Amino acid sequence: MMQKANALTRRQFASRAASAAALLGSGGRALASPQAAPNAAQRAEQAADAGALIIDKVEGFVLRTPNLKVPYDEPMTMPPIGAMTGGEGIWNRLDHATPTRFKQFEQATLVKITTKNGLVGWGECHAPSAPRVHQTVISDLFAPLLRGQDARWINPIWEHLYSSERMRGYSTGSHLEALAGVDIALWDLLGKATNLPIYQLLGGKYRDSLPVYTGVGGATTEAAVKNAESAAARGMKLVKMSFHKGEGSSDFERVEAVAAAMRAHGGQLSLDSLGAFKLYEAVQMGHRLDKIGNIGWFEDALLPEDHAAYPILASSITTPICAGETASTRFQIRDLLLAKAARMFNPDVCRAGGITECQRIAALADAYGTVWTPHVSTGTLLYFAASIHVGVATSNCILIEGGDKLTRPFGNALAKTKMVVENGMARVPEGPGHGVDFDEEALKAVTVVG
Repeated sequence: MMQKANALTRRQFASRAASAAALLGSGGRALASPQAAPNAAQRAEQAADAGALIIDKVEGFVLRTPNLKVPYDEPMTMPPIGAMTGGEGIWNRLDHATPTRFKQFEQATLVKITTKNGLVGWGECHAPSAPRVHQTVISDLFAPLLRGQDARWINPIWEHLYSSERMRGYSTGSHLEALAGVDIALWDLLGKATNLPIYQLLGGKYRDSLPVYTGVGGATTEAAVKNAESAAARGMKLVKMSFHKGEGSSDFERVEAVAAAMRAHGGQLSLDSLGAFKLYEAVQMGHRLDKIGNIGWFEDALLPEDHAAYPILASSITTPICAGETASTRFQIRDLLLAKAARMFNPDVCRAGGITECQRIAALADAYGTVWTPHVSTGTLLYFAASIHVGVATSNCILIEGGDKLTRPFGNALAKTKMVVENGMARVPEGPGHGVDFDEEALKAVTVVG
């Protein structure tokens, strides 16, 4: 059989394709002779000429307020080894839930990424107790991997940094918190380079602002009620209080009193137990909460490792179960969703891999018909701002934590342009990036040196 005149063999096709690619790569000019592939420095120079954001410097800074010169280990507190919960009978057991605290201080780790053309992006890691760990991950592990990279390649960079310790099992904790800070800084850079707010880069906003809630407490039940009423007077329709989470938070009458105060204002009370209960305890407590009625959610009722018990609890009570504060990736949230372990999730943007991963988590939760609310822990107003950007850009975000964050020392006091919370609503910043423009002198005053 005679072969058609215009048919090409595989070798001929590959040869012609290579010639065409070479011609296009030379801007239409035929290449006179083969040339060696450019090295890393040449690629960076070519990318910079094309308008890329080539990363030049990656730094981590520890903040502390009050910024006293004290060793990092001295103020650390935690219940002593063998401490019990103090309950009666089987309710008296080893206290697993109380975490370390940096007593009387608030701390944070900021990430600053500078490009070769001088553009700066800021991010933040969740780092309340050992911020130098995050600082070291940033300087010793991430910085060498990031220098020379194009900051616009946010998704590939995220996967690259996540995989840097993946096979060693570091898929949560300080490694992901440090990654979160880098990720937020990259989004800030992209926003500044394009003169767009992050929510616009994420596809646009569903709303201009989000309802906020705040934590309430007090030495007495009367004080807790007064704090709840104050929050309601400022427009908040939900407050959260600790329950079996430290000294003075185990009185159920206290819960009933604050819930009644919020009901009088058309609001709700949510409870955060930080893993305080075993399953049988949580079910008993849940039934009592069901009778109150206006309980927004029962948060972290069980220890985060108790995966098998969460679905049982969620199906045993009508009060919504909230989980996810301790989750660091979409993979962990996926497992909770598959098990129907909770009805709402509260991942932390500065803990769960940053804006990139939290947007994935939100989309995953939405696919399962589940809502979410950003957990906003101790930290700066940048923490709050990054959370709002993800929140307004996702359809299933219902409200945000941190109603009083802006009035604290790490809040608007650190910024040139102030963020706004008004009548119980937090407005998303409209400036480029995450919209937080730090006051350099104010930031310097709380930066720990050495």
